[in-house]
Formats: sequence, structure tokens, C-alpha cells
Amino acid sequence: MLTTLDLKDLIRFHTEQGAAATIAVHRRKVDIDYGVVQCDENSRLVGYIEKPSIDYLVSMGIYVFEPKVLTYISNNQYLDLPDLIRKMVSAGEKVAGFPYAGYWQDLGRPDDYERATHDFDAMRNDFLKEE
Repeated sequence: MLTTLDLKDLIRFHTEQGAAATIAVHRRKVDIDYGVVQCDENSRLVGYIEKPSIDYLVSMGIYVFEPKVLTYISNNQYLDLPDLIRKMVSAGEKVAGFPYAGYWQDLGRPDDYERATHDFDAMRNDFLKEE
């Protein structure tokens, strides 16, 4: 991913929250270019929404964990991050979401990567700040 997120802000938030884990989250809007219909079990139309937009908070793929997270990870057993987070939430652990409204671009698809490459060139000073 490519982001201007200041990790110090994320860690400060995590500490203030007293969370076992914190996920950096970003708001995304998904536009549906079609009319969305809803039918009941008898194929009777019960709803119709023309070209809706849906807002989501999505994981930015940046996490902060306390050492106790290791108690939720078994040796030699596959565990992805969403399953780990669900496991922690089910156990009653506090998992916080750090809302970040600044620049963030995923790199998982070719068009995302192309956009990030363009943005990096245009915003180079934002990404390569000297402290």
C-alpha cells in the first residue's frame, strides 16, 4: 500500500485506546452502476434501489498489536489476519479501528498499482518527508 499515514499517530491512538489490537481503517465508497433489486423467497420484488452507493470502513492493512496477541496464534497452524482479529473479538479483547482520512491506496490490483505510481510521482514530497 501507499499512504501518508503517520505511524506515530496510529501508535498513539492504539495506546490511548488501551486496545489489544488496532487496525488502521479508511472509508471507501462503492458505486453500483445498476439498479439493485431485492426479491423474497417467492421471487416477488420487495425492494428496488437505483444505482446505490455503499460506504464501508476498510482495513488499510496496517495493524498494531500488543504482545498478548501471540496467545491467539498456534504454532505450525495457518491463521490469517481477519481470522486472528475475529478470534480476539470473540474472546472479548478490545480491537480498535483507527480512522484515517488521508491518502491511502491499495496496491492489490494492476489499476491500483498504476494509480499509486502516478500519485507517488505527483505527491513525492508527501511520501518522502524528511524529519
